[in-house]
Parts: sequence; structure tokens; C-alpha cells
Amino acid sequence: MVGGLEPPPEAEEARAEAAQRQGVIFVLEGASLETAKVGKGYVLLNCDDHATFLRKHNRDPALYRPDIAHQALLAILDSPLAKSGRLKALYVHTTRNVLVQINPQVRLPRTFKRFCGLLVQLLQKLSIRATNGPDKLLKVIKGPVTKHLPPGCRRVGFSRTAPNLVAFREHVRALPDEPPPVLVIGAMAHGQLEAAYVDEWVALSEFPLSAACCLGRITNALEDKWGIV
Repeated sequence: MVGGLEPPPEAEEARAEAAQRQGVIFVLEGASLETAKVGKGYVLLNCDDHATFLRKHNRDPALYRPDIAHQALLAILDSPLAKSGRLKALYVHTTRNVLVQINPQVRLPRTFKRFCGLLVQLLQKLSIRATNGPDKLLKVIKGPVTKHLPPGCRRVGFSRTAPNLVAFREHVRALPDEPPPVLVIGAMAHGQLEAAYVDEWVALSEFPLSAACCLGRITNALEDKWGIV
């Protein structure tokens, strides 16, 4: 500290209490996480491995991109924001209207193949427990997602077509810390993100961004706001 001065213990305690209360909730909307029996077993449908199966069933393979959700989840969970304990809740809403709650402490598989295997197991058993305890790391829960959001929270959706183009590092400072804001990001390959529960729509760039890139900007801005290094 400058001049050798230390902050009073009360200030440190207040800062620690604020860190426990303050945080953010993420919702990934439109995620393509659908299982089907292909051959002898169940798989998580994706455009690279199951294009023939999808065309046979009159579906557009380009819409089956579970890798987008995988990359987006890693972008959130790997961030200093999440590691600091500021990630209060994380939800994924699929195109099949399945709502998944993800424990902020979970460590997801790094490879896409293992991620697919985990999701097949989740969507069949409806929950995944920790190997060393009773905690559920992933679970399918009853929707809509608004049932699980704190009362009075600010809900911000991100879309390139939103009329309000913002520098999020500045915009985020105007968001209330309590209750935690809810940030809604699309996890689909194509199409317009629709979420009727969103209070405000903003665009982060004039260019189309991947979900992972969008989340990188968002988590960095929040880390700056809360002094997370």
C-alpha cells in the first residue's frame, strides 16, 4: 500500500462480503444439444459426423453445432471471472427446449468427443454427479429459465442486429451488481436469438462474433469492473 498504509479490517471484510454477493449469471440460448440413436448407440448429433443421418431425416446438418456450446462453456468456465467465484449460475437452453443447469465449479472435458459423451449421458440420466461427492455437476431442470433467476435482476441479451452498439467495458459499469445481472448469449450457428425475458438488447461489435469471442469480451469487461486479474 502507498506510504505503508493498510486498509482497515472492516474495509477488507466489506470487500470480501461484496465479492460473495456480487457476480453474474450466464444463459446460453439456442444450443444444439440433441441425442439420437445412430447405429448401435446414442450420440450427440453434429454436422461433421452425422450429416447423412440428418439429411435422411430431412434435417439441415448446418444447424447441428454442439461444438458452439462446448466452446462457449469453456470460454466462461476457464475465465478468471469464473475462477474468482463471481459466476453465480450458468444455464444452457437447447433447441429442444431442454434446460440444463451447470455447476460453476465443474471442469468440462477439453475435447469435443468427450464433451459429446458427457452430454449423451446427461440427457439420458438427467444429471451428472461428482465422482468424489454427492454434488450434481450438471442437471436437467424444469423450465422456463426465468423460474431460476433472482427477482429484479437485469437481463441483457447480445445480438449483432441489436440497435444499441456498445463498448461493453463502459456499459457494464452501469449494470447493477445486486442482484446479479443475467447475460444471454446465443449458442447457435445461424438465426436470430430470441428470448422474450430479456430486458435490453445490445451489440458488442458491428461484425458477427462467435459465441466464444463474444463471451471473451464480456468476461474481460466484468473482470476489469471488479478488479479481477
